[in-house]
Order: sequence, then C-alpha cells, then structure tokens
Amino acid sequence: MFLIRHGQSEFNVVYSVTRVDPGIVDPALTAEGVRQAESAAVALVQMRERGEGEVRRLICSPYTRALQTATIIADILQVDVTIDPIVRERAAFHCDVGASPADLAKRWPRYRFDHLDDPWWHDHVGTGEAESEDALAARGAAFREAMRQHPDYPAIAVVTHWGFIRCLTGRPPANGEIVRLPLSP
Repeated sequence: MFLIRHGQSEFNVVYSVTRVDPGIVDPALTAEGVRQAESAAVALVQMRERGEGEVRRLICSPYTRALQTATIIADILQVDVTIDPIVRERAAFHCDVGASPADLAKRWPRYRFDHLDDPWWHDHVGTGEAESEDALAARGAAFREAMRQHPDYPAIAVVTHWGFIRCLTGRPPANGEIVRLPLSP
C-alpha cells in the first residue's frame, strides 16, 4: 500500500514559515501543490513500469487539498477514487475544518460524498480541543486492520495528511511524498 501526502496547500505556505495557524478553512492546493501531485502521479507510473507496484485504486480524505491531489493522480493513472473520512487529518488547526458533503459533491460531481456525516471531520474549532493522539492512534489502527482484510491492499494508494501518515509510519512526510505502508503484522 502507498500513502501519499497531499500537495502543498495555502495553509502549508503560511504555517511552514510562521508556525502560526493562519485561520484558513479547508485550504486548496497552491501551484506548487499541483506540481507535487503531478510529480507523485508520475512517480507512481514509473514505479509501475519498474515492477515496484501498481496502483489500481485510490482512497482519499474529503479535504479539498487531498481531493485536488487525488484527482490529479487519478486522471494520470486512470483509477477510481473512494472518499473515506477515516484517513482525514488529525484535527488541530483551522485547515482541518472541512466542507459539507453537499458542497463537496457540487465541486467534485464524479465522486460520492453521500455516505459522509455532516460534519464528517472532528469538530474542534471553538472548543480548543484537537483530536487526541489516542483517538488518532485508534483511527489509524482501525484503518490498518481494515486494509489488512482488503484483498487488493498492495494496489491501493491513500491520499491523506501529515498527521495520519505520521500515525501509521512514525515519521512526518513532505508534501507530495509517497510512503510505502507494509501491512504485515
């Protein structure tokens, strides 16, 4: 299985310099983020050509930055995308507030969002309480177990976020980075 961190977002540009939440809700990719998504897709094509694994399906977080990244990759690889909020970011900043399923469906009519709750994200704004590391770990463990049971897990790529990849692998990924996730015990 492959984990792919979304491309650079408007939030990432500001936060990487200031380390202060700029208050951007559900940010979009920057031009650099689009380039990173295209590069990730090309890298996946090259991996397939070298016999290092083939992606036949994408699972994607419902955040705009992930959806934009997944759409670029899916168009290049010619694969389907399944939206799954279990692979969302660890809610800690304004960028981790998502868009409603109805809004997402208008912007991405080719994908299904009707299975999402509203809100589908951890609603932390105004409460001062981010999703706990324990809750993130439980979510990551549930995802890992579900993927272990999936017969096609080696051919699945997941477009997700820094916190979720860190939870599953123990290391922080760069924007657009592809990380292999072995699912064996």
